[in-house]
Amino acid sequence: MSRMNTRGGDRDRDQDRFSTGPIKATKKSGKDIEYVDYKDYESLRRMMTPNGKIYGRKRLGTNARQQRMVAQAIKRARFMGLLPFTSATL
Repeated sequence: MSRMNTRGGDRDRDQDRFSTGPIKATKKSGKDIEYVDYKDYESLRRMMTPNGKIYGRKRLGTNARQQRMVAQAIKRARFMGLLPFTSATL
């Protein structure tokens, strides 16, 4: 028996967009010390919404410590000019 699509839009397409799984935010170096590199702006860009907001812990799949490191790295990258503060151009 086939299921009817009761929502608007294409269910398979919507599910593929959100089912990429958690984003790996941290790297390991030395004695398994985890850190987030602010200079890796391509991976940090994937941790932000198109408007420039930082995704939450559930979306990224990080714990509290890693989320704080992600937020700090994004803020540093913004300050250095590697990432935009917002997507709006005035």
